[in-house]
Amino acid sequence: MFNYTYKYVFLGIFFILYFNKAQSQQKNLSLKDAEQIALNNYGTIKAKANQLNASKASLKETRAEALPDLNISAQQDYGTVNGQNGPLFGYHGLSVASSGPALPNQNYNAAFGSLYVSNINWDVFAFGKAREKTKVQGAVVSLNETDLVQEQFQHQIRVASTYLNLLVAQQLSKAQEDNLNRSVQLQKVVIARVQNGLNPGVDSSLANAEVSNARIALTNAQQVVQDQSNQLAQYLGMPPQDFVLDSTFVSKAPPKPNANPLIPLDDHPELRYYRNRIGVSDEQARYYSTFSYPTFSLFGVYQGRGSGFKSDYGTNLNDYTSNYGAGVQPTRYNYLLGAAVIWNITNPFRVHYQVQSQKFTSDQYRNEYELVNQQLRDQQLLAETRIANALKNYDEAPIEVKAATDAYNQKFALYKNGLSNIVDFTQALYVLNRAEVDRDIVSNNVWQAVLSKAAATGDLSVFMNNF
Repeated sequence: MFNYTYKYVFLGIFFILYFNKAQSQQKNLSLKDAEQIALNNYGTIKAKANQLNASKASLKETRAEALPDLNISAQQDYGTVNGQNGPLFGYHGLSVASSGPALPNQNYNAAFGSLYVSNINWDVFAFGKAREKTKVQGAVVSLNETDLVQEQFQHQIRVASTYLNLLVAQQLSKAQEDNLNRSVQLQKVVIARVQNGLNPGVDSSLANAEVSNARIALTNAQQVVQDQSNQLAQYLGMPPQDFVLDSTFVSKAPPKPNANPLIPLDDHPELRYYRNRIGVSDEQARYYSTFSYPTFSLFGVYQGRGSGFKSDYGTNLNDYTSNYGAGVQPTRYNYLLGAAVIWNITNPFRVHYQVQSQKFTSDQYRNEYELVNQQLRDQQLLAETRIANALKNYDEAPIEVKAATDAYNQKFALYKNGLSNIVDFTQALYVLNRAEVDRDIVSNNVWQAVLSKAAATGDLSVFMNNF
């Protein structure tokens, strides 16, 4: 019984430790995992993927438009056949085509009738209209593909930047927490010395002010952590939560900060997208130009017709039957084969300006492409400068922290022994806090600079291959 009790206690402790370990592992989030989660979950990327699927389906539909039209129709009617000599215009095709003898008076003899029709119509030659329309839709597919790729790339940059921002915010929050602890420690020393009459009472007021200031700074830092955490959760498509991130980005600089991109700038996802916009517009202009030309068609019709009115109904108005079977059984058949050409000869005048307008749109897209191209080149040069400056600061930060720490320890010892005033000591406290903040952000700034270079060159491996 005693052994069983220890067994259950041991198992309980084991499961608790295992559960806590699993939860801790679940909360750890590497940057690579964050990138993959974001690509899978982010709404805009899903939307652009569906946009691409829609354009691919539209391309298949456009290709199918080149097939001939094949229609089959059947109708069975019941009504009168009074006819009248005179012209008739069927407005928009909506009219009653009752055919029969022209009688001197109205009558209401009615019988069943039927019409069965099959026809085929094929635009065999239209000066490349169907081909150009297919090319336009193919260009739209290419545009949407590059749109998805550039959105994925831009989102990866956003996720990485926010990841780094959250990480440095967490480090700064810890630095402010350390500063608060030092301020509280100072407050205790000051109060003890004031109570013993070793220091003036104003020192306690200054110490209290330092503690309050440290608490405010910590609260503000914690708010920044919450803001960045919520932003990262939004980019990941996850509910807001506390993230445990990879501290590599604040503990060391990237080993290859000046790595060259593996792709030329012309293959930048954003430039490829802008280039495909031009391609779609140019294809659209070529497609519009085909509207100036005629369309050549082949067609064929086969028809069967039945009627309850007999052939001599015009002379014998009683020679008809209202029997359903007699009316729907076809007794006359016709076929028709032919070729046709359709050309609106005023179309070239309209199409000329439509094509001209589309060419101006292409020029607009070219101007925007050139602007983005120049901006990316400028950003690449700026990123190189940022990397160089960030590395200089990274080398200086340890020197600053060591000097500030030595000064703080010296002033603290002097103040405890009554050899320094509180103003000098609080100044040393401030300098140490500033040095720790600089230390926490310098390595992160190098990573951010390398990320900006990856964004400008269009090659994320410039950043990702450093860890």
